[in-house]
Amino acid sequence: MEIILKEDIVNLGYKNDIVTVKSGYGRNYLIPTGKAVIASPAAKKMLAEELKQRAHKLEKIKKDAEELAAKLEGVSLKIATKVSSTGTIFGSVGNIQIAEALSKLGHEVDRKIIVVKDAVKEVGSYKAIVKLLFSRILFSLCNAMSRFGVALVA
Repeated sequence: MEIILKEDIVNLGYKNDIVTVKSGYGRNYLIPTGKAVIASPAAKKMLAEELKQRAHKLEKIKKDAEELAAKLEGVSLKIATKVSSTGTIFGSVGNIQIAEALSKLGHEVDRKIIVVKDAVKEVGSYKAIVKLLFSRILFSLCNAMSRFGVALVA
């Protein structure tokens, strides 16, 4: 029996794969639980159209991410904040402040995709990663590095 998987199943296949299983396994478990559908010619046509549309959307997203990565490459930020006499920051600098600084430069970046690996608690130079593209099939992530420094505010 040929079926189209609707989700990843261990030791069987990934979502949208057409696999052959024993009839009882397909009829009694996979299809009733919604994990698969019968691979009829109509279902195969729908799957092909869906995959074609998904590839088109993914190509557009990838193109937009590459454009943003090109814009962000080499961007250096200076973020003003209050610090003590020893150079320790009151509070910390996080992705929200980085997103605001990037928007002042004309780069609209969602704060949720900015990752700062080390806690920014002291004056210095740090690196932040902007995760631009997520797709579990083709890309783990494309990233652009932004360097930013923390400046002293009196």
